Amino acid sequence: MAVKAVAFLGRSGTGKTTLIEKVLPELASRGYRVGTIKNDAHRFDIDHPGKDSHRFTAAGAETMLITSAEKLALVKKHPASPPVEELLDTYFPDLDIVLVEGFSRSGLPKIEIRRKEKDAPFLCRGESHDPALIAVASDHMLRLDVPLLNLNDPKAIADFIETNVLGTG
Repeated sequence: MAVKAVAFLGRSGTGKTTLIEKVLPELASRGYRVGTIKNDAHRFDIDHPGKDSHRFTAAGAETMLITSAEKLALVKKHPASPPVEELLDTYFPDLDIVLVEGFSRSGLPKIEIRRKEKDAPFLCRGESHDPALIAVASDHMLRLDVPLLNLNDPKAIADFIETNVLGTG
């Protein structure tokens, strides 16, 4: 069985990370094992100069893994970002749900985030109609063809995910 996931989408500054940060502990408190994936459009580096891990990748390691008693980190070079489905299958098979930030072109169920002060065209409605959009989380009223969730109520958003993504609510 493939791990279940839901993607949070929105324009820059709408609070995607903040919302995931609030919904995640709500789901975890209900006994779900939760993971996250962030699709970063920019180049990022978790490998810092001067650290052994950075020295290994700078020396040419295609894959570098660092581990301790509490956690591990993997740095793997690739020519292009893998599809989110591949990432889910490879790295998250032991979890109940993964909260994904980004991957707007994936087929994952999506919740688009809207803020009144960031009035811009919808990502999943308008020019393109994404059938994977399952809800919009907003801080103001909108007329939509999908459920409207209160952006400031992470418990209600977790309830929605539990019912509509996990199928257990």
